[in-house]
Amino acid sequence: MSNKSSAISIARRGLMFVLSSPSGAGKTTISRRLMELEANVHLSISVTTRPRRPGEVDGVHYHFISGEEFGLMVNRQELLEHAKVFDYYYGTPKGPVEQHLAAGHDVLFDIDWQGTQQLRQNARDDLVSVFLLPPSTRDLEKRLHTRAQDSAEVIAKRMSKAADEMSHWAEYDYVVINEDIEQCLGEVRTILHAERLKRHRGIGLVDFVKRLREGH
Repeated sequence: MSNKSSAISIARRGLMFVLSSPSGAGKTTISRRLMELEANVHLSISVTTRPRRPGEVDGVHYHFISGEEFGLMVNRQELLEHAKVFDYYYGTPKGPVEQHLAAGHDVLFDIDWQGTQQLRQNARDDLVSVFLLPPSTRDLEKRLHTRAQDSAEVIAKRMSKAADEMSHWAEYDYVVINEDIEQCLGEVRTILHAERLKRHRGIGLVDFVKRLREGH
């Protein structure tokens, strides 16, 4: 008869896990797969002033709000970060993120370099940032055409901005080249697993070690 003890569980603070990339380099696909495979990961749902795309659901993909509402949230300091991207505003509501972190839940962010810079300034100890690069610019353009979400004009605009976005790679903790989706996903998961074990996130370690030293 097995007398195996239950797994030891030590309280930890959650982390902010940021995935950034140029449009079409795979961050949305990787984010979706990460949510499917990893327990205890919650997607940060941004607010945005851009119109809904076909298939998008308010409160699931984004909170779609007016420019006036967005401005009020900025003035009330209710956003951890916010930025203007392609004529529209995006931002991360502060309240839900702080609740998740305190409860030991990880929060996944699909944001650009501007938002990541602001998170770094506001919450560096909680932040883990990963930048995804495409294997080539030709591959990036092909992906943008294949997903058929944008007009040729918008695709050209995204491609012209990609070089600037990629120039910020060195500001990130990790850089992963997304040549093969499964390999890329595996590397991103490895980063997440290692970061969860960082000593400063283990808020229950002090008491655990104290009990060990007392002979428990």
